[in-house]
Amino acid sequence: MQEKHLFEYAVIRVMPRVEREEFINVGVILYCAKQKYLNALFQVDTSKLKALNCELESEWIAANLNAILNICKGGREAGPIGLLDMPSRFRWLTATRSTVVQTSKVHPGFCINAGETLHDLFEKLVL
Repeated sequence: MQEKHLFEYAVIRVMPRVEREEFINVGVILYCAKQKYLNALFQVDTSKLKALNCELESEWIAANLNAILNICKGGREAGPIGLLDMPSRFRWLTATRSTVVQTSKVHPGFCINAGETLHDLFEKLVL
């Protein structure tokens, strides 16, 4: 039997008007220390954004979401945060913020394959 590993995840949200506290789920970030895995998936449904009377440019939202992916990958291209170790990058990405693009609280779970788990969570929580 395959061993299960502890993972942590957070849902990525777009909150067009922070003061109204309305948001849509657009992605998931998943971190698994044992598998040395940190990655995110996202997809923005522009019709849902319009339903919230969102006046944000979709390019601006995409740039912010791509920055999350770059930080997950790490390295100089992701700026100073990209040079941190993987757990620190995950903690930085999931820190509480009062911004348009933010994450939920961090939730734990157990998985066999972190990549498959990320896809499963993405399908359940975003699509």
